[in-house]
Amino acid sequence: MIGYGKTDKGILRTANEDNIFVSNKPVGRLNNLYIVADGMGGHKAGNIASLYVIKYFLEYVNSEDSGDDILDILVSGVDYANNMVYEMSLSNYEYSGMGTTFLAASVVGSKVFIVHVGDCRLYIFRQGKLAQITTDHTFVMEMVREGEITIEEARTHPKRNVITRALGVESKIYADGLFSSIEDNDIILMCSDGLTEMVSSEEILAVLLKDKSLEGKIDELIDIANAHGGKDNISVVLIGN
Repeated sequence: MIGYGKTDKGILRTANEDNIFVSNKPVGRLNNLYIVADGMGGHKAGNIASLYVIKYFLEYVNSEDSGDDILDILVSGVDYANNMVYEMSLSNYEYSGMGTTFLAASVVGSKVFIVHVGDCRLYIFRQGKLAQITTDHTFVMEMVREGEITIEEARTHPKRNVITRALGVESKIYADGLFSSIEDNDIILMCSDGLTEMVSSEEILAVLLKDKSLEGKIDELIDIANAHGGKDNISVVLIGN
């Protein structure tokens, strides 16, 4: 599988606090690596958080030689990056309170291995259907899991953007590590909430169904998000055959 990615600041934001990383070649012991990070904490600090969490995550992955399995490498990389960015936030007043969501994936054979913190999402498009694989770490999704509101109510809840987990905010982080099977002709979609807040699942599915290149689909998804208002930075990574 080959991945492509693009990030866009959107219409309303003056700066882009998202950062992505796309490598179809090996990174350390990983066959490939794809990352989306959505920073928060102000105009400057959000970009710093998302930029440096990727930097430190890559630093860990490139130096890791313990023999751990892929999921352990991904989760341990998040722990390392979190500690480093947290220390940055303590050492510089301008960076105080900064943080970032984080989503990383690596494809090995018939599986995709995933680690994530926050509300960036990973979907798998298969045989005309789109399935969300990750679970958002947000206030409203906690309410959904507790049965307090429905998933439909969560989509329009006034607190739907309140994140319950982010890297760099605290000294300890709890990341979700998981894997999912993949099949021939699957497309993996990774994105920041700047896409999913502006573009419905039905619209995303309609684009993925089109007969065009992955790069063309990325451009169209970003164009739709901006046409709908582009209220946030938009990052999209597509991985497919």
